[in-house]
Amino acid sequence: MDVGLIGLGRMGTGIAKSLLRAGHRVTVYNRTRERAEALRKDGATVAGSVAEACHGDAVLTMLADDAAVESVVFGDVGVLRSLARGGVHISLSTISVALSDRLAAEHALATQGFIAAPVFGRPEAAEAGKLAIVAAGPKSAVERCEPLWEALGQKLLVIGEQPSKANVVKLTGNFLIATVLESLAEALAFARKSGVDAAALMDFLTSTLFNAPVYKTYGGLIVQGNHDQVGFALPLGLKDVRLVLEAADTQRVPMPIASVLHDRFLTAMARGHERSDWSVVGQVAAEDAGLARAQSA
Repeated sequence: MDVGLIGLGRMGTGIAKSLLRAGHRVTVYNRTRERAEALRKDGATVAGSVAEACHGDAVLTMLADDAAVESVVFGDVGVLRSLARGGVHISLSTISVALSDRLAAEHALATQGFIAAPVFGRPEAAEAGKLAIVAAGPKSAVERCEPLWEALGQKLLVIGEQPSKANVVKLTGNFLIATVLESLAEALAFARKSGVDAAALMDFLTSTLFNAPVYKTYGGLIVQGNHDQVGFALPLGLKDVRLVLEAADTQRVPMPIASVLHDRFLTAMARGHERSDWSVVGQVAAEDAGLARAQSA
């Protein structure tokens, strides 16, 4: 397919490489042009504007938050005005349910398709084409984009034709990952303070009761105290918890654990960890327990 991709952070760059490797024609745009230029060697065409990235069959956006998506979509030369009738905007970003509903409505008025397709996976999974994708939107548009799903992921869940349902699923998943982070942080701080070898404990737990990638990945990062190599930045984690609370409030669903996570992430931000991976909550829990930064055994 002939597609545009807007947003070339670590996730977006990995996604671009997966699409190019699968043989798609990809035009990339990023506010910082150097990131786009770096993909020329992989076969990408570099766009000089958002509008230039919207001339293909579909345009994908992989951006940090609602504000970034709004600025790219609703500007005078944004996606909404630049995408052809019948074109498809695929939002890979983790955005609010409310914005997803607005995007669906605005694109429909412009006779364009809109698919919310947020992804699960860290940057290395994006580059390897091994993301898990949750998609929702018009059935015909989702089916037409099947070659893109095949290039990007090893698992696809189509959750319906209302795009924001995919965003609900994504926020649900990120909320659960955040609860894993916090529970690991507290458990490992307790174990270390009690004199238990944290590395041995995690090896035992992740090979028996908690034999799942999320426990292995984040348990390892917390045990090693390795929060400087950012796969998912702390501010994004805080943003997603806020989005969960906002959406839950709209549905009148109490989520007390989400409130605890919000305060924990905000504490980490207040302690200067805004450039760290969100697994840094493990360090915050250790500090609260009077422990030094974790080190691998």
